Amino acid sequence: MQKNFAKTSCTLAKSKHGLMIRLIIFDFDGTLGDTRQNIVTTMQMTIRELGLPARTDDECASKIGLPLDGCFEALYPDESKEAILLCTDTYRRIFQENLQTMKPQVFPKVKETLRALKGQGYTLTIASSRWHKSLSELTHDLGIAEYISMLVGADDVVKAKPNPEPVLNTLSAMGFKASEALVVGDMNVDILMGKNAGAKTCGVAYGNGTKKELEEAGADYIIDGFDELTGVLSTDDYPHFIN
Repeated sequence: MQKNFAKTSCTLAKSKHGLMIRLIIFDFDGTLGDTRQNIVTTMQMTIRELGLPARTDDECASKIGLPLDGCFEALYPDESKEAILLCTDTYRRIFQENLQTMKPQVFPKVKETLRALKGQGYTLTIASSRWHKSLSELTHDLGIAEYISMLVGADDVVKAKPNPEPVLNTLSAMGFKASEALVVGDMNVDILMGKNAGAKTCGVAYGNGTKKELEEAGADYIIDGFDELTGVLSTDDYPHFIN
């Protein structure tokens, strides 16, 4: 992969510490794909179908970013493993059914920015808590699969976010160092995953997490719109730099 960079005329961005960013690892839900309504609606339908105690939309949304079983374990910590498995199976069935009438979209400027970054020579990948099959289907449905070199889903790793395994596996497969990577996500688990791997991190404030949560997680940068990512990559003096 790295050999290709010598063949491109673009200038890849150097970080504040003079390190070259070559690889960008994106979260999916809440970062690239605007799936909040799909996820929360499906969680609420699952809860009702299984007769579980009610949870608010905000309570459901706050668990986005965790693996699916982790979402239900956090919402229902006293439930058995068997009950949690039933929750996840029911959720996946309903989510697929809902896709027929509730189509998720990418956030504004995502396609244009991904296209530009790919053209500039960056390697773009996704590390998500969504299962690999669902992630692959959604990236194709949303028209961004052509820009993505690798997908890491929840079922591709043993330890999920905030553990660094998704990032470390990506670095190993793509042939990059942590110092060459930027992790971009909307939740604190995304930022912690990147930091735990030794990569730079960028939080997006338009997703499911709050700017305060991203700051407390230690994000190196925070952006309010996806297209601002080009500013992070092109200057050492980007105004949202935190550290």
